[in-house]
Amino acid sequence: MKQFSSKRSIQILAYLLKEYGIFDIIISPGSRNAPLAVHFSEMEELNCYSIVDERSAAFVAMGMAKSSKKPVAITCTSGSAAANYYPAVTEAFYSNTPLLILTADRPVDFVDIFDGQTIRQKDLYQQHSYGDFQLLEDGEENAEEENFSLIKKALELCFEKQGPVHINIPLEEPLYELVSEIPHFPAVEKTIQQKSDEFAPNLAAEWNTSKRILVLVGTRDYSEELEMQLSQLVKNHSVVVLKEVTSNLRHDKFFAHIDRYIFNFTEEDFKTYAPDLLITIGQNVVSKKVKQFLRKAKPKKHWHVDEFWHPDTYFALTEKIKNSPEKFFSKLLKFVSLEPSPYYNLWDVLRDKRDLKHSEYCLRTNFSDFKFFEVLSYKLPENINLHFSNSSAIRYAQLFDFQKHTAYCNRGTSGIDGSTSTAMGFAMKSAKQTVLVTGDLSFFYDINGLWNNYIPPYTRIIVFNNGGGDIFKIIPGPSSTNALEEFILTKHHNNAEHLAKHFGFSYTKVEDEDTLSRVLDNFFKPEPKAKILEIDTAAIENAEVLKGYFEFIK
Repeated sequence: MKQFSSKRSIQILAYLLKEYGIFDIIISPGSRNAPLAVHFSEMEELNCYSIVDERSAAFVAMGMAKSSKKPVAITCTSGSAAANYYPAVTEAFYSNTPLLILTADRPVDFVDIFDGQTIRQKDLYQQHSYGDFQLLEDGEENAEEENFSLIKKALELCFEKQGPVHINIPLEEPLYELVSEIPHFPAVEKTIQQKSDEFAPNLAAEWNTSKRILVLVGTRDYSEELEMQLSQLVKNHSVVVLKEVTSNLRHDKFFAHIDRYIFNFTEEDFKTYAPDLLITIGQNVVSKKVKQFLRKAKPKKHWHVDEFWHPDTYFALTEKIKNSPEKFFSKLLKFVSLEPSPYYNLWDVLRDKRDLKHSEYCLRTNFSDFKFFEVLSYKLPENINLHFSNSSAIRYAQLFDFQKHTAYCNRGTSGIDGSTSTAMGFAMKSAKQTVLVTGDLSFFYDINGLWNNYIPPYTRIIVFNNGGGDIFKIIPGPSSTNALEEFILTKHHNNAEHLAKHFGFSYTKVEDEDTLSRVLDNFFKPEPKAKILEIDTAAIENAEVLKGYFEFIK
């Protein structure tokens, strides 16, 4: 016989989750949230997952939401458990990933009286959420009607904003009173707001009078429709389209390796290659160089096309276009002329020169992080989900061709925390193989991402271990300080072998290029266990190899 929580607030919450199609729930252990765990786990419509570490759990949920394109709920006990969700909440906020955060709490009167596991949970994530709601306790006046309305509003906001929404749930003891039947609740009239569909007629005139049009695509999901639309723009060499690996666009006429082309631009180059109309799509871009370029270029007009965010990243924003890029370009293309432009040819000549130098450098480079990414780029199988951790991994990825794969990276806040957990959550909801490529610090920082009983056996993790945060040898500044080795670079001698064994992964280590190529030929093939491949480059001056690359290609 099924046993449900007797808490009316929990019964209403579960009913509305089911009605709105939020079926995936990640539960972290605790007593205060036991009514939620008990009730949710007894509902056949809900898929419940147990993840112990709340910080990891929230990132796992974020990966699941990215994979399924649906909101995912997370629930934890009171106190510091709720605070551990915060890193993932900030990432979800800036990347528009729908998380529904359900924090169990002590009764309101217990806050700030030194009761156990009690903090100020109300509005805890207010700076980085799209809505914060506190339910009434069951015994309060009109609690059932109020809670029904609050939960409905919270769920619809999560769908509308495609981001984190918080419901804090004060619960009195006893927590384990159970019932065998759930009462009937009224039908739900869904009132989710439709997204805007803006198009200002003056934009076509601005386009047609612009001679140098540059489209920069940041982080976004793959869209066949957008790819076709942008392909029309470049067909006659009318527009320059710059993209990154996480832009998930695949046309050969798009410029895929921004840093390769602009890393040593002079003040004169800023003027030579500057657009007069800049159109940005999607969210955060990885390349710091392109931000510097466009800020110095000072385009006369800058349109940003997005349903949610309209940041003035390049200090030139003139149009906030609140629309999906697909809808916007479907209208724009009806009104604009697509004449060949010398501006495209200018960039194309630069690309040809730099691409040739890139190929030459690859031929003369020995085993290193750089060489690993080169080899990986042509050894990866097609039709996989490719995840990169932050710092060095995503930056190396920009230099090579990963266009056959859908690529992801947590670029909302660009932190290394949660990269593994996010990839594992994505793998849990995808029928395709998920491959995580991660640096050592990012991997070891998020070890609990492997403390997860739901990771599919076809999941693959590749750790390139250079013995520390090698990014700090690459970027200017840190190497001039005495604190580099111990406190910034954080050198270490850790490896992943024992972790792999502990969490039930098979493990392989390589230390040279020939072995790497041979191992990669079989690494992605099906096996009963998920796999970790560790690339040991700790004895190599990887930063010098990368600096040598940029010196060579200029």
